[in-house]
Amino acid sequence: MISAGEFRNGVTFEMDGQVMQVVEFQHVKPGKGAAFVRTKMKNVITGAVLETSFNPTAKFENAYVERRNMEYSYQDGNLYYFMDPESYELEPIDESMLGDNFKFVKENMTCSVSSYKGKVFAVDPPNFVDLEVTQTDPGFAGNTATNVTKPATLETGAEIKVPLFIGPGDRIRIDTRTGEYLERAKG
Repeated sequence: MISAGEFRNGVTFEMDGQVMQVVEFQHVKPGKGAAFVRTKMKNVITGAVLETSFNPTAKFENAYVERRNMEYSYQDGNLYYFMDPESYELEPIDESMLGDNFKFVKENMTCSVSSYKGKVFAVDPPNFVDLEVTQTDPGFAGNTATNVTKPATLETGAEIKVPLFIGPGDRIRIDTRTGEYLERAKG
């Protein structure tokens, strides 16, 4: 059990059957009246953000969110299979648990799989990935305008905007959180 007076950023707890994570907190001691804890918290499963106040003595059940690094193995229909690197067991995860940024993940990449009481609720790819451009229009010599982009298809099938000098076969680094081109990949 944890009391509201013990809240800190990042603490996870169970409230009304939901798993909540403290994003911001503030202990308020007004000149008149009882102290309270003003809290901004996020539902870790749905992502909804809620602001509320608690009595510092209010008690909540601790919620332990398990985060494991697992290797993406393959897809079969709506199921994506991830391998635990320690036990080599495959765990099927439904397509609905994967975010939009999963389009940048290819086989054998390590992802962070978050679960609560054995139920997976999120799969986070690495923040940065290096992928090969499979198709894009050739750049034109002499076109030196800055910040001009063109569409490109990556080896995973995802489409992003890249600078004009990038061509098919180039390896590029992508920020999976924003889906943006960062730079040419080294090596």
